[in-house]
Amino acid sequence: MDKKEIPPVNRDFLQGVSEVLAKARKNAKTAVNLSMVYAYFEIGRMIVEEEQHGANRAAYGKQILKELSAYLTKIYGKGFSVTNLKQMRQFYLAYANDQIGQTLSDQFKNLPTVSTGRKFYLSWSHYLKLMRIDNIEERHFYEIESVKNDWSLSELKRQFNSALYERLLLSTDKKEVYRLALEGQKAETPRDIVKDPYILEFLGLPEAPSYSETEMESRIISHLQQFLLELGTGFAFMGRQKRFTFDEEHFMVDLVFYNRLLRCFVLFDLKIGELKHQDIGQMQMYVHYYDRMVKLADENPTIGIILCKDKNNAVVEMTLPEDNSQIFASKYETVLPSKEALQQLLQEQITDESRGEDE
Repeated sequence: MDKKEIPPVNRDFLQGVSEVLAKARKNAKTAVNLSMVYAYFEIGRMIVEEEQHGANRAAYGKQILKELSAYLTKIYGKGFSVTNLKQMRQFYLAYANDQIGQTLSDQFKNLPTVSTGRKFYLSWSHYLKLMRIDNIEERHFYEIESVKNDWSLSELKRQFNSALYERLLLSTDKKEVYRLALEGQKAETPRDIVKDPYILEFLGLPEAPSYSETEMESRIISHLQQFLLELGTGFAFMGRQKRFTFDEEHFMVDLVFYNRLLRCFVLFDLKIGELKHQDIGQMQMYVHYYDRMVKLADENPTIGIILCKDKNNAVVEMTLPEDNSQIFASKYETVLPSKEALQQLLQEQITDESRGEDE
């Protein structure tokens, strides 16, 4: 009697089991990291309270850190140098009177709270970076975005170094500015997903436009994961050089994405030189075509974003209708910007708006 051939084990089954284990290990690691964060907060609190008992607080504080470091190192080994204990003290001082938006807290109801009612969501390495951000609203923004987008420490540093907070402030409806510190970046309107400028330093392109639009497009595809992170939450890549024919003429859309939160197509057109009104008109045609021929009836209107090295705001304003909510022009930078320069630009914009209101 012939033995029946045994079919191979379903690969999806094998991958499914593997994913369960991987998730469990990640959760276990996350739980350990969070436990240490809560412990370091309490250690910082105890150090601060003990320091307040000494008559000569500065001298007594140094003695506390020195003796505590020796004591803990003898019992637990590395990780409790005087420098590390100072960081725990700084951590407590930074977050002792700090509360974050209720939205994030409600999403993690299972997490414990410290005596002040504060919850922590990230690794100790994340908080070492965050607590060095002096602006509390900016610090809250990066904490919320790190949690929402599962940013690694390197991604948090990259977003901070690219001045994401300042860039969003520059391109956000000023009535919604403070929401950034309460809920992070949200995608409820087309304007919410647009940055100005976009920072594309990961493409490795020179600051001067000595490259072609084709080369830029190819590098974006080669660094698609990083480009998606720069775009923000909810983007899915649909294709490059998407061709369509209209009136027997062929057209190509450089990059096509879909935003799951806004439920709409997002088209990108790349421009190396100065932005002209013809470029805006071309994007208007792309958007109209997708609205009439591609999108489904229950999907929202298509958004078009022209990425350009240089733009004239007057040209943009005069070409587009006043109630425009579909087409945007944003600059891109191929090197990390100066946070100081963006902060100055932001301050100038706030000053200009205040003058306009006074008039």
